[in-house]
Amino acid sequence: MTLIRTVAIAALVAVFATGATAQEKPRLAFVVNAASDFWKLAEAGVNAAQKELPGYELQFRYPAQGTAALQNALMDDLVAAGTDAIMISSVDPKTSIDAFNRIAAQVPLFTTDSDAPASNRIAYLGSSNTAAGIQAGEIAKKALPNGGKCMGFVGFLGADNAVERIAGFREAVEGSGIELVDVRGDDVDFARARSNVDDVLAAMPEIDCMVGFYSYNPPKIYEALQAAGKLGEITVIAFDEDPVTLGAVRQGSFAGTVVQDPYQWGYQGMHLMADFLEGDKSGIPADGLIIVPTKVIDQSNVDDFEAELKARIAG
Repeated sequence: MTLIRTVAIAALVAVFATGATAQEKPRLAFVVNAASDFWKLAEAGVNAAQKELPGYELQFRYPAQGTAALQNALMDDLVAAGTDAIMISSVDPKTSIDAFNRIAAQVPLFTTDSDAPASNRIAYLGSSNTAAGIQAGEIAKKALPNGGKCMGFVGFLGADNAVERIAGFREAVEGSGIELVDVRGDDVDFARARSNVDDVLAAMPEIDCMVGFYSYNPPKIYEALQAAGKLGEITVIAFDEDPVTLGAVRQGSFAGTVVQDPYQWGYQGMHLMADFLEGDKSGIPADGLIIVPTKVIDQSNVDDFEAELKARIAG
């Protein structure tokens, strides 16, 4: 009986010790700007990193809504719960500087997708949104050799990723006869994103080109054009890799799409933060910018690209 009791006590000690160890794991969080299928790839990247970082607890978090206030409140909650480092795609960097600096004073803060360079974040890991905008403009020039009038659609007009993509597009089409007449924002309200397209179709018949700057905008453009019987009549330039977007590229309804690599944001971002906590800062360049290249997807490479996406999401 003594031996049995001793073994039982040893087992209990082991269980409690294991629990304590689990609780002591450093916690890394990846915070996105809104609930969107776009972020599934980043989450897959975080999950892949978790397998290689068993000594860390990795979290992937969505704010309750796509607002700066709720996003900043989520970061406060994460810090209060003991999170050791955060990577975030900022909803509105310009109005969040104080909040970001408050977080950065407590834990290492990194940005992705939409940077906040005026804050005390350590580094940005993501796309060059200006370069991506230029690539979108090149798609437009190829599809509209005689020029055209484009309307843009985006979630957050003030977010750096939107501002830079729009600026890059305008830079690329300058002097080509293509004009980006305006850009309509929707604050990641999907119903509003669709109604914005419907309104343009009804009120601006001169528009013969549409640009969807956020991942869900091109599918809403597709829905509206299909409902209006104008699919294929209006040139569409897209961003990101929503299945509807890729299907439209494959069938020739969209001229092409510029894709980012959110999988690598999640995967590399977790390793970058883990290294930083361990004292290794070699992965952080002097300018604080870690650029993951974007690329153009058209009918020639859409099948190969989609196969790669499915493999990554499947793990």
